[in-house]
Amino acid sequence: MNTPPIVIPTGGSLQATRSGGIWLRTERTSGLWPDLSTSPFDSAQGSGLRFAQGDKRRRGYAFTLIELLVVISVIALLLALLVPALRAAREQARRAVCLSNLRQLTLAWIAYADQHDGRLAGGSAFSPGTVGTQTGPGEGSKKYRTLKPWMGLAFNYPESRSALIANLDKGTLWPYIQDIDVYRCPAGRSGHWATYQVVAGANAFPVEGTSTNYDPEVSMVGVRVGRTVLHLSQLSDIVSPGPALRAVFTDAGQTSSCFYMPYLYPQWVSASPAPIHHSDGATLSFADGHAEYWKWRGAETVHLPRELVRARPSVFLELLLHPGGKLWDYEPQTEDGLYDLQRLQRVIWGRLGYGEEQTP
Repeated sequence: MNTPPIVIPTGGSLQATRSGGIWLRTERTSGLWPDLSTSPFDSAQGSGLRFAQGDKRRRGYAFTLIELLVVISVIALLLALLVPALRAAREQARRAVCLSNLRQLTLAWIAYADQHDGRLAGGSAFSPGTVGTQTGPGEGSKKYRTLKPWMGLAFNYPESRSALIANLDKGTLWPYIQDIDVYRCPAGRSGHWATYQVVAGANAFPVEGTSTNYDPEVSMVGVRVGRTVLHLSQLSDIVSPGPALRAVFTDAGQTSSCFYMPYLYPQWVSASPAPIHHSDGATLSFADGHAEYWKWRGAETVHLPRELVRARPSVFLELLLHPGGKLWDYEPQTEDGLYDLQRLQRVIWGRLGYGEEQTP
């Protein structure tokens, strides 16, 4: 039913009626409100009177529970789509930096050899190669040249960045690349200031069946199988396969002397598991200066029995270990796993030392 007009005590008057519990404006009796779309009951000029009930106009701006759930679901869906894309983009950026670092290190490796009569830098980090005298068959004793390492003790778990910079023992490649960030992949393990390793076949650690020690000018001489020199000690050794197919550096993701790989056996060595920190793949460089990313084919390669072992109070190394904790030189059990291993063995040694490739 209708109610009599109500006069608002603001110096003017307004007629309003109530129908079904809702207040309706019917007439303005003075020009106090130029825009009646704004309720006089909510105006700063009003007396504080509010609608007692039925303000549906205000309640219409609130979210219902269903609407809130829909918004949350849409946000969750967008995050599910964006997070993997952002993660992939970050990995692509890190990989690009890693490949650039590998190319720079390899160019420095080539420049060093060019300025030292073709002799390669020592591939085992931190410690020199053969020193003193050794005896060749029927040749008596000979004095051997000290082979200085490509990377010095400054990178061997320094306490801090400033300590690394202050240490002058940075290796034979430092004059060519004087930027400590180039020696580390952005995706490398925490606490490791140098994550790149020279592969064993590039004048690094002696491996069974690949080298002899009878040349006074170099610490080791590679065994020759046909036109392939297994252990490289000079640029001139890289003939068959050519430099585009002989590996030099790989990003192991952690600091170590070198990336060790057997020649005579199909095995991953416990201290050198297949790197997987680049989206289940590895980055490596070659003797012609280019670098590549390899995606491992075998799930077995990705899921090798890896464990983290403490090397320093806050630094860990990844090793291959038996469930009982013993070091494990792992032999692949699947076709794809064997393919991954042999692909890497071929670019490190130029060939395989077992199976059909055992003889030239």
